Amino acid sequence: MERRSFLLGLGAATVCAASPGAPAADAAPGQRVEITLERMVGAGWRAMPPGFVFDQDDRVRFRFKASFDGYLYVMNQGTSGSYTMLFPREETGRANNIRSGVECLIPATQAWFRISGPAGHDIIYWMMSPVAMGASAPPAYVPLPPPPKTAPPPASLIPRCDDAIFRARGQCIDSSAGPRQLDATKPLPENMQGLPGVRSRELIIMKRQNQSVLSSAKPIDGPVIYEFRLAHR
Repeated sequence: MERRSFLLGLGAATVCAASPGAPAADAAPGQRVEITLERMVGAGWRAMPPGFVFDQDDRVRFRFKASFDGYLYVMNQGTSGSYTMLFPREETGRANNIRSGVECLIPATQAWFRISGPAGHDIIYWMMSPVAMGASAPPAYVPLPPPPKTAPPPASLIPRCDDAIFRARGQCIDSSAGPRQLDATKPLPENMQGLPGVRSRELIIMKRQNQSVLSSAKPIDGPVIYEFRLAHR
């Protein structure tokens, strides 16, 4: 039986909650999003570095906050090649409208994701659109189709610990993991190809100790897509 990299499980979680916060002092001006990757440790959750290398059966979730209103779509390509729509969906929350300055959990339900599948890098596609892509969207936009069932596995190496970071933090950190621009040499998944307004956008990506900040100096007037590579062994 195929092992998918992300399996859903039930657990205690809090849905979107107001968390205005101040803009990051070192972030570029303009619109931005913040992503924090969390791992269940004991009975609680702990923020992890974006490049942390996870183990099989680790439970994870994401914190997401944007400085502008819009709609969020999250899809994963596992190390086996299979695609899974992570959000929105019945088990992880249907309400994907994001308000400026409001921090949300993904999954936005009482659930978490469990790491599974062959060792490597999952490619998580994050798409933020200023307009809804669903049935009630303006005519210029179309619903986001279901993800492809499968594709060739991502060309990724087995995650490796960065020795310098390991010595400093005592954690296994893969410097190639975390947020990144779309790979221009690789076509987008079929269900994201041809979406109105989707185009290459220059993003400034910053990896903090336990947070990723992506910013755009220009207003985001259409869907923007970027990757988050999650390393696991």
